[in-house]
Amino acid sequence: MKIWVDADACPVVIKNILFKAAQRTGIQLTLVANHPLHIPPLHCIKFLQVKSGFDVADNEIIKRLSVGDLVITSDIPLAAEVIEKGGYALNPRGELYSIDNIRERLNMRDFMDTLRSSGIVTGGPPALTQNDRKSFANQLDKLLTKSGNSG
Repeated sequence: MKIWVDADACPVVIKNILFKAAQRTGIQLTLVANHPLHIPPLHCIKFLQVKSGFDVADNEIIKRLSVGDLVITSDIPLAAEVIEKGGYALNPRGELYSIDNIRERLNMRDFMDTLRSSGIVTGGPPALTQNDRKSFANQLDKLLTKSGNSG
C-alpha cells in the first residue's frame, strides 16, 4: 500500500498525522499539489508538484494509483474514481468512502452544487474538530494494520 494525498486542500493537522504515520511505519507517502509544500526530510515522504488547473492533481493521483493504495481526499468525485480503480479513499474527517456509500455522497454533492448554482448560499464545511482528527487517525491506523503497515 502507498498513500497518496490530495494535498491542495488537506488540512495541516491531517498532513502532520500522515507524516507521523509514515515515519513510524516507513510506508510511502506522496503529497500531490499544485503549489510548493514543506515536507519532512524522510525517504518515505515525497512531494509531487503538478501544474495548476482543474483536476490536474486528481488526474495525477489516479494515473499513479495501484490497487490497494490509499488516497486522502475530501474530493468526492476523486474518491469515486479511487474506489472504482480498487483503492481506498479516506477523507480528513475519518470517513472511509466505499462502494456502499460513495453513490449517496456523489448525489448529495451534486444536489449541493445545484443549490449553489441557483444562488442559494450553502456555506462551507464546518471546521475540523478534535473528534474528526481522532476519527481520521483511528481509521488510518485500521487501514495500515489491515495492509500490514502498522509499524
